Amino acid sequence: MKLFGWKSAGRDVRPVLARYGLWSAGRSSGEWADDYAAQVRQGYCRNAVAQRAVRLVAQGLAGAPVTASSSDLLALVSARSGGQALTETVAAHLLLHGNAYVQIMTDPAGQVVELFALRPERVSVEADAGGWPVAYRYRVGERVTRLIADGARPELVHLRSFHPLDDHYGLGCLGAAAGAIALHNAAARWNKALLDNAARPSGALVHDPGDGSVLSREQFERLRTEMEAGFAGAGNAGRPMLLEGGLKWQALSMTPADMDFVGLKAAAAREIACGFGVPPMLLGLPGDATYANYREASRALWRLAILPLADTIFAGLAQGLAGWFEAPWLRVDVDKVTALAEDRERLWAQVNAAGFLSDAEKRAMLGLNADHAGGVA
Repeated sequence: MKLFGWKSAGRDVRPVLARYGLWSAGRSSGEWADDYAAQVRQGYCRNAVAQRAVRLVAQGLAGAPVTASSSDLLALVSARSGGQALTETVAAHLLLHGNAYVQIMTDPAGQVVELFALRPERVSVEADAGGWPVAYRYRVGERVTRLIADGARPELVHLRSFHPLDDHYGLGCLGAAAGAIALHNAAARWNKALLDNAARPSGALVHDPGDGSVLSREQFERLRTEMEAGFAGAGNAGRPMLLEGGLKWQALSMTPADMDFVGLKAAAAREIACGFGVPPMLLGLPGDATYANYREASRALWRLAILPLADTIFAGLAQGLAGWFEAPWLRVDVDKVTALAEDRERLWAQVNAAGFLSDAEKRAMLGLNADHAGGVA
């Protein structure tokens, strides 16, 4: 299959794609921000559960033992550029934004010297007449850099997650977790406001003198001013309230018990973890009985989140770098992943017990053929 260097005749048989993306960056209704930067500030920078979930997957992938078709390719992917850890950054971009863009920088001789992950909200697709990407525009302020994405040696590799409504852009996890994140943040703000007011819910002063009279405007304004000055805010929390004749305090809001506050916040936290594919037990969330123990949760994280994401990233990078390396490949060496040691031990025991197989066949079943032996060529 020819992946690069499409000729004009070949382009004519391609299906037509949408010229303009339908990507919504996880947009949702209500007060949740539509802008990606605002979503990241609310959902990642200010929410401990979402941030920890993303870090568990991204840092786990960055620390995974990786093998490659050549030592030069492995060194290129493992090197830091401007302090940036490539695989961790790309993984975080895919989880949050749904798109990751890796710029391929070359020296004057045309050889690859560095890989750098661009901020995805700054990149836009430039499509041809049929809607297929031919270049990408990276905008910072008024400066725009055009990066070629077509041909045998592209200047940029675009990695994206599946989006059912867009031909050009992927869909991140922020949109799916937006409601749970908003609920979790609101619960934290409500809890702080409650503590600022001595853990007493807000209420109202009811004037009921018994003779049907009402407060005059001057009395109403004086009472409101005294309330704001003497009883509102954290500094006045716990102060006793002196009520004049005919006034009584009526609580208006629901109590924490009425709201099932603890259960509501815990449920939102588990939903956030689910949105990013992280077992809630690994985030220290109580009440989750899906995983029998921490080891099983850790193994599920690798099998269901880290390894599939690693396959997406490494396959995309290898394909993008095919113009510089001969038959490149990158993969996680699962034999060296501590969390998966029990799985490999069980597989090895099963294969070793198969007496009808030769040693060569057993090695092939365990992935110890010539392609994998030694890890790096």
